[in-house]
Parts: sequence; C-alpha cells; structure tokens
Amino acid sequence: MAFPIAPTRRAGFERLHAFLPNSGHRYAKNRNGDYGPDDRGNVSMLSGHLRHRLILESEVVDAVLDRYAPSTAEKFIQEVFWRSYFKGWLEQHPTVWRAYRRDVADLLARCDTDDDLAQRYNQAVGGGTGIDCFDAWSRELVETGYLHNHARMWFASIWIFTLGLPWQLGADFFYRHLIDGDPASNTLSWRWVGGLHTRGKTYLARPSNIEKYTGGRFAPYGQLATSASPLNEDEAHARQPLRAMPADLGSEPIALLVTEEDCCVESLFKDLQPAAGLTLLATPARSPAAVGSLACDFAQYATADSSARAAEYFQCPFQPPSASEDWGDELKNFAEAQGIRTIVTAYAPVGPVAERISHARMQLADHGIALVEVRRVYDDLCWPHATRGFFSLKKKIPAILEELQCTTPG
Repeated sequence: MAFPIAPTRRAGFERLHAFLPNSGHRYAKNRNGDYGPDDRGNVSMLSGHLRHRLILESEVVDAVLDRYAPSTAEKFIQEVFWRSYFKGWLEQHPTVWRAYRRDVADLLARCDTDDDLAQRYNQAVGGGTGIDCFDAWSRELVETGYLHNHARMWFASIWIFTLGLPWQLGADFFYRHLIDGDPASNTLSWRWVGGLHTRGKTYLARPSNIEKYTGGRFAPYGQLATSASPLNEDEAHARQPLRAMPADLGSEPIALLVTEEDCCVESLFKDLQPAAGLTLLATPARSPAAVGSLACDFAQYATADSSARAAEYFQCPFQPPSASEDWGDELKNFAEAQGIRTIVTAYAPVGPVAERISHARMQLADHGIALVEVRRVYDDLCWPHATRGFFSLKKKIPAILEELQCTTPG
C-alpha cells in the first residue's frame, strides 16, 4: 500500500490525533500552502478516510472541539462541512451528476475522432503542457492519488481558462485518480471554478498566488490566462426533494451490505443483528476510462477493513470485497444462498454506488428481496441546508453541532 496513511479506521484516528495540535489557528494560517508531496504537515490528509467514512465527520469535529473552542478551530470545522454542503447540494440537484456523466462519455468518445482535442487532452493528463506547475500536479495526482486543495483549484483554473479544455474531462481526470474522489465535492468544485456552480463567479489562477503558496516552487509568470469568463450551460438543474427513508428495516433475518460510501457500518447499525454480510465495490465505475490503481486500491483496502471490523462487531460471516458489475445478480444469489429477504446498507449519495444500488433494488424486488438504505443523522441535519451557497449551511453549523450532541453518533 503506497499511501501516506493506511486506509484503515485505526490509522485514520492515529493521523487525526497527531494532527489535532495543528487544527486551530495554525491550520487557518497555513492551510493554503502547497509545499509538495513530502511536506503535508499543514493539512490533515484525512480526506480519503472521510470520503469513505472510515472515520466520520462528526468524530473529526468532536475531536477538534475537545481541544479547541469553536472560534479557534472555525476554519478546519468549516472545511469538514464544505464536504457535507457539496453532498447535500448534489443530492438535491441530481441532474447535474447525470449531465456530467453523459458529457464525460461523449467527450471521451470525441477524443477518438478529434485529433486536436485528443492531443491537448493527452498533453494535460500526461504532464506535457510545458507549464511546470500544472505538469507537476498532473504527475503528482497519478503517482500519489492526492493533490492539495489549493493545487486542485489552480489546476482546474488552468485546465479551463488557460488550456481551454472541457471542465468535464478535467473533473473526470481527478475523479479517476483521487483516493478521496467524491462525486459531489469533485464535480461541484470544478463547476465552481468554471462559474457554473455560483453563476458568473469564476476562479482565476494567478502566478503570484501560486508562487506565494508553493513557497516559490513554481512561478508561472506569462504562462497563464489573465481573465476567466464564466462557462455557460443550456440545462437548468431544478432542485429536487431529498429522498425519504423507510420507517423500519423489515423483518429478520437481515444481511448487511458494505460499500465504499460508508466504511463504519458498526456505528450506523449498532443494534442490528445481521445473519451475514457482503462487500461490493463500484470504484471502477467512476469513469468510462481506466480508473487509477491507487483510487481502486484505497477503496478496496478501506472496505476490507470495514468488513473485517463488521464481522467482528456483529459476529457474523462477511464476504470479502467484490468489484462485480452486476450488483443485482450478486445480491440476489447471496440473499437466496443465505435464506435472506432483506438487505440493509448505508445510504449512498448521488454517484456510482447509488446508481448500482438503484438498479439492484429493482432487480431484487422482482424476487421478493428488499434492499433498504439508512441515512446518517449527520446527513439529515446538514443536507436540508445545502440549498444555495455554502453560507446557508455555514450559519447553521453551531445548531447542528449542538444537535449532534443529543443524537446518535454519526
């Protein structure tokens, strides 16, 4: 495993507690610095663990607030809630995801016939544009599965406004390789840079900003676009209500499905008594193009850690992670072999896992098998406020934190 932090719950908590001294004013002061892959002490590096919920947002916030006052750790806590904002917003605007998926497929196919697009695209993802900082970040992404958040913004801005490439292909490049690749955070961050998320507001990468926050490692003067006109789209993405959750889980016996969306099922289903469990992966479905080995490996190790912990906690057998494409058939065969009519799983937000669960649910229903999702309290508290910009959720953070102290963890 070539990861700075092993994709296990234990390693995530070890890193969290080691980082806690830096999560207050020091984080607010130094968080924007991208000093290279060998110097990441100014950021937590926990994004992969949070994305797969090896550790939970509520657990991270609790640990920080045990050490600092909310005002001292404000910036760090807000970063945690930014992820929740993006997830809640996309959950209420799922057509954005569907349009992105369609566009990626169309654009990748176009690269087969459009030599100019293909050449410019291959130069960008291969680190051959001649823009030193951009090329270094492109290689770092593929080689490590990670980029500093500030570098992600610079990269996206250069991709869109300097190189003139479709934002969807850049988002797909990130999503294929990031170990923390998240449908919501990734897609909406790229749209924000291009002026589609916050209409008319773009992010322009400036050489002076890059020089300052990379400690002088890069200074791309004269190489970058000096203006950033907002992108446009014809589609209107109307807000849709959050999906209602079932009132109960049905009757026993029950099986438990673990996916890469939630690798801490013992905290969500702590009172459940499943007869058996299985683990399914959807990481290869992130893109029509090949998904990076680091992203795939991180998800596989994370779910293996999860299923091992779940097997011990629930004292029941668990099948090891499988990357089967036909979840409906896989779940049907498993349920019938176990004599089970109900399978429960953690709620899957918009993305490949949700797509596969949706298809599997319809297939299973034809065989009298229920596939039931359960959403975390944390999401129920955050997502309804992710309606417009981040400020709507930001102003609710104190109330959400207070409410979480009175509810089930997670």
